[in-house]
Amino acid sequence: MKPAILTDLSLCIGCEACVMACKEINDLPRDTDPGTLSATTWTALETHDDIHVRRQCMHCLEPACASVCPVGALQKTPEGPVIYDESRCIGCRYCMIGCPFNIPKYEWDSANPRVRKCIFCFEKALSIGKQPACTAACPTGATKFGDRDALLEEARHRIADHPDRYVDHIYGEEEAGGTSVLYLSSVPFEELGFKTGVRNDPYPRLTWNVLSKLPNVVSVSGASLLGFWWLTKRKDTLERVRRGEITLEEAKRQEPHLFGGEK
Repeated sequence: MKPAILTDLSLCIGCEACVMACKEINDLPRDTDPGTLSATTWTALETHDDIHVRRQCMHCLEPACASVCPVGALQKTPEGPVIYDESRCIGCRYCMIGCPFNIPKYEWDSANPRVRKCIFCFEKALSIGKQPACTAACPTGATKFGDRDALLEEARHRIADHPDRYVDHIYGEEEAGGTSVLYLSSVPFEELGFKTGVRNDPYPRLTWNVLSKLPNVVSVSGASLLGFWWLTKRKDTLERVRRGEITLEEAKRQEPHLFGGEK
């Protein structure tokens, strides 16, 4: 099974059950504006005239965010979702630049900022055989979880059976090489704020076609980024020691690579 989500915008009533379910399962604050994606809102509901549009990470089949991450903080799991390991992140924010859908957000106001986005409820639902919280909470079936191939087939049948209701396009089927989040709409996607200029080629292939011609630049940049990560991580750890969150001995024991042979 290739897990995916199909969102039929013609069925969405704008109840925001998906937004609240996402916040609850991911322990995100509920008092932040749910109208746009942010570091504390991973599922957002926009309204364009009378049409409600649910926004979330598209979980590309070949994600650009994971491709450009120099330390593997963002990874495509074998199950499909693109997840994030904050312990590896060096704060370079290349993922934010690389994503063709402008999804990853950054905790700009945090002393220890992280990249934040939907992770498909990977640890708390998908990995234990459950569906994502957002699809489980939807009362109208506007957003549906299932196998990507099966959802694509269902979407094609809906378009064929009701050509007067839907635009003849499944957004996400080919965009950026294909995504795990798919959309059906009754109006053209460009009228709803969707990025319709996204290429159909997987973005990592475009990235590496360029970088492969610059091996020296890539190796030097990689070394520089790793050095930057070491300095940033050590600084953050020492700041935790200064604030009394952990002792220096605990820090050295937990992250010996940051302290070398220091006693």
